[in-house]
Amino acid sequence: MGIVAWVVLGLLAGAIAKAIYPGYQGGGILATMVLGIVGAFIGGTLVTLLQTGTFQLAATPLTFPGVFVAVLGAIIAIWLWNMMNRRAYR
Repeated sequence: MGIVAWVVLGLLAGAIAKAIYPGYQGGGILATMVLGIVGAFIGGTLVTLLQTGTFQLAATPLTFPGVFVAVLGAIIAIWLWNMMNRRAYR
């Protein structure tokens, strides 16, 4: 997948995940893009694990199902980030 497709997927998935996830996430456009790209890898890896039973790093393509999986992965990434930061301040 080309770099422009990664940027578009990252912005789209990150923005949708931030809109869905409750609470304030902060970060600008770059953080949203990185969140979406990380979400694409998390979601793609989980889908590959569920489909094949093997763990391998995979990303989702820029399609409707791919964006859906990337948004789910970005929501998981937001949750993990909040869990790590919550423990850091205690």
